[in-house]
Amino acid sequence: MVIIRSLLFNIAFYINTIGRLLISLPYFFFLPREKTWEVPKRWARSNAWLHRILAGTDFQITGIENIPDGPCIIAPKHQSFWDTFTFLPYIRDAVFILKRELTWIPLFGWFLKKMDMIAIDRGSGSKALRQAVAAGRERMKEGRQLIIYPEGTRRPPGAEPVYKYGIVELYSKLNVPVVPIAHVAGLYWPRRKFLRFPGTIHARVLPPIPPGLSKEEFRDRLIRETEAACDELLIEAAMSTNPPPLPETARRRLAELGVKLPARK
Repeated sequence: MVIIRSLLFNIAFYINTIGRLLISLPYFFFLPREKTWEVPKRWARSNAWLHRILAGTDFQITGIENIPDGPCIIAPKHQSFWDTFTFLPYIRDAVFILKRELTWIPLFGWFLKKMDMIAIDRGSGSKALRQAVAAGRERMKEGRQLIIYPEGTRRPPGAEPVYKYGIVELYSKLNVPVVPIAHVAGLYWPRRKFLRFPGTIHARVLPPIPPGLSKEEFRDRLIRETEAACDELLIEAAMSTNPPPLPETARRRLAELGVKLPARK
């Protein structure tokens, strides 16, 4: 049953994505950028609806009130494609830092350019970071909310955290609060896998970390608070009545936390 529902959702997801790109194309580029945000936000909401109806996967987000309306950095945990779109409806004017190759994709890349995202050459090292900082300053002046994934790439639930230096540098240079977001969506929408598992994805928007801390203090606090919340959500999911399949990384982390999993029939 999971295979069939996953197949139906994946087909519907891509039809929905391509269809909305084509339908909105005639008017999208003639509207001011601020008004075009309703297009991706509707796409995000429709994805969530399809996910719930076809795959049986709902979500709950707590702490939405912690997202500022003005300039800030939003730092979600990155486990799944799910976390690239689900938070969009709750963010006023988001801007992503992304690899420039994405802007080369027909249609999709055009939309990214219209939304004035920050496209960088990840292979250029420190030059890319300087570019991100300079572009980030401009976006902060516009009152936007910068989204960056602290670990850079998707990590499986429970995996040892590997936070990159980029967010530390952005925090230091942009002088705005950082809002961590914890979740365990990778249990239900695993990276690099076809299956989508039923249940409820819980996400938690944590209180903003204020500007002005030292780089070391900020990094330690970001990791400590994000990972503690992720651990709590992982335990909650694993101990639920109908838990999703747990990858080895999640089982190992639960063992480190001293959590004894109940026997399942």
